[in-house]
Parts: sequence; structure tokens; C-alpha cells
Amino acid sequence: MIEDLGGRLRYVRQLHNLSQRELARRVGVTNSTISLIESNTSNPSVGALKRILDGIPISLADFFALQPAAPKKAFYREDEMVEIGKGPISYRQVGENLFGRALQILKERYQPGADTGVIPLVHDGEEGGVILSGRLEVTVDGERRILGPGDAYYFESRRPHRFRCVGPVPCEVVSACTPPTF
Repeated sequence: MIEDLGGRLRYVRQLHNLSQRELARRVGVTNSTISLIESNTSNPSVGALKRILDGIPISLADFFALQPAAPKKAFYREDEMVEIGKGPISYRQVGENLFGRALQILKERYQPGADTGVIPLVHDGEEGGVILSGRLEVTVDGERRILGPGDAYYFESRRPHRFRCVGPVPCEVVSACTPPTF
């Protein structure tokens, strides 16, 4: 079983009502360091993780022993979805905390020209989505397609991939990935 270290850190940080910025300030690291760990993009050493947990404060043993409370909420209004994107790409997440969850559902909005970056994304799991409006260029393993309303994609996320809004109007997508990667 793969440990969701980033989700666990986010869960514990939020339990203690700390922002990423405040935790970073407390332990003397950059906000982006905390963000990279929480997105499982960066894996800290045991020593670095201990220093970060000291800023909460929680011991390593308690950190790994903590079990998430089972989410009881089943329905979410649009204004309850959590914004986890920034800039020209909006990612509105269903559910406030995904620690212990196997699926992440997003409503994505790409402004014209918005791009996930020239370096393709690669991570464990699977992802898929359905285009609601606009046009989205999806590249998977070098194969590129322009998808419009009603079109969909579904692939193993270990395959290098990227997304780009093409055309003069924003593109909206409903997507899901497992395990949660943001």
C-alpha cells in the first residue's frame, strides 16, 4: 500500500488550523516546500519531516498513527467546493479533505491558452475527464488530441501527459483521478 504522506500532512496541518504559509514560517522552510510535500511531489527525509511536524507540534509516531475520521458529508454545493488551483487554471475539488480517500473529483476551468506546463505530468494512478465546454488539447505519451464538449479522456497517469486550452473561450472539464494527486 502506498502511503499518502502529503495527504496525511495536509490533514494534520488543517486539524491544527495552520495554513501552509504559517507552518512554513514556523519551521523555516518555503511555502512551496510544504506545498510540494502535500501534493506528494516531494518526499522529505525523516529528519526534515520531523522538523516540519515539530512546527505543528506532533510526534512522528502520532503522525503515522493518526487515522482520518470517516467523512460523513455526501453532498456539496458549488460554493463548498475547494479551490486548489491558481492562476489561469481553476481546480475546484469535491470534498475538503481527501486524506484516506481513494478518488479525487475536480471541476476544472482553463482560461484560453492556459497550460499545465511544457514538462509533462507523471504520477501513479489513473485519471479521466469529460469536456463540458470549450476545447482542450490533451497530450498523452506524445499523442495529441483536441477534445470538445462531450469528448472524454481516460489513461494511466504514469504516462506523460499535459493539458492546454485551445480556442478563444475557457474550457470546463469534470475529471476524476485515483489516487488523489493534488
